[in-house]
Amino acid sequence: MVVAVFLSSLLGTMAIGMPIAFALILSGVALMIHLGLFDSQIVAQNVINGADSFPLMAVPFFLLAGEVMNAGGLSRRIVGLAMALVGHIRGGLGFVVILAACLIASLSGSAVADAAALGALLMPMMLKSGHGAGRSGGLIASAAIIGPIIPPSIGFVLFGVIGGVSITKLFLAGIVPGLMIALALCIAWLLVVRREDIQLPPRRSGPERIRAFADSLWALFLPVIIIVGLKFGVFTPTEAGVVAAVYSLFVAMVVYRELSPGQVFDVLVSAAKTTSVVMFLVAAAGVSAWLITVADLPGQLAAMLDPFMDNQLLLMAVIMLLVVAVGTAMDMTPTILILTPVLMPVVKQAGIDPVYFGVLFIINNSIGLITPPVGTVLNVVCGVSKLTMEDLMKGVWPFLLAELAVLVLLILFPELVMAPAQWLAR
Repeated sequence: MVVAVFLSSLLGTMAIGMPIAFALILSGVALMIHLGLFDSQIVAQNVINGADSFPLMAVPFFLLAGEVMNAGGLSRRIVGLAMALVGHIRGGLGFVVILAACLIASLSGSAVADAAALGALLMPMMLKSGHGAGRSGGLIASAAIIGPIIPPSIGFVLFGVIGGVSITKLFLAGIVPGLMIALALCIAWLLVVRREDIQLPPRRSGPERIRAFADSLWALFLPVIIIVGLKFGVFTPTEAGVVAAVYSLFVAMVVYRELSPGQVFDVLVSAAKTTSVVMFLVAAAGVSAWLITVADLPGQLAAMLDPFMDNQLLLMAVIMLLVVAVGTAMDMTPTILILTPVLMPVVKQAGIDPVYFGVLFIINNSIGLITPPVGTVLNVVCGVSKLTMEDLMKGVWPFLLAELAVLVLLILFPELVMAPAQWLAR
């Protein structure tokens, strides 16, 4: 009955169009009334406590770094480097999208920011070369979701805070799976592009490639600084967000000189607006998280999953299917905030490594960003490229299946996640 009250109130308020943050608060209130625990002071206290976490300070700084990256020329130079390296081969622009997505992901940690940058910079080039609009948009959307997987990742920060898991370990564990998804996208792109009649860009000369590399070198230093700093304990993930923001501002204003002091205010306002949405969601989820614990929803879920508790493989498969289903109807951030406190006790009880689960959970949520009907990244690509959702959905399916195949592979072989993570953490 407790589960029914929570889900019906949450889904009901969302169905009538209420913002998810308010739906989370009201579902918590409904659960409190059902349990006879309603107290407005408890609601207010949990809203405040929900956002009162030092590691969450990384979120606004990583979001600011992403805004600066797009406004200050870092994204454009990364795309220019990818074009110089692989733009001339058959289907090369698709490989440019994937390579640029991996590089930009290591700067921003946000799929939405990456989708906006890749769509604006590369969609016109792909159309001019003769690639189909839906297929090009589908690849851009699918590549953009690498953003929350390769560190730094806002998704990992939220999961680490809510689930009590080391954010540094999550960052390091996400590198290889993110590259595996990139490889899967390359294979899928090779299969779908071979029938297209496309115009290939000219091959860049050696000096041109060197100039492109030199031009993007300052941008490429940022992921190196973050990963090396985390591995050797120079700074925490929260401090890494500050480093990313300050470094990107320095490069954009002093080195590339594409971000003027007058533009900084607009960048700060844009980052603040996005941060306010994310942090209010986190604060609102504090009410639901407290009620989930008090009502022992994890215990009830564990009882429902009891037939699978002795088989970690089957349990992970069932949980991932659940997350896939939720991801089709809910955005990434609220899914993390709602499901993490429910699933983590079950995962720990079954003896599954929390870092391994966290990586697969975030990958699954990232894939949810390109699944209808919500598909936040799909909407961003539609807006940037002026595509209809129907055309984009036709083009995204091959790449969506490739990413789901990687997820299945990681479920079957956990060492693909844990072995590289343990080596990187040494």
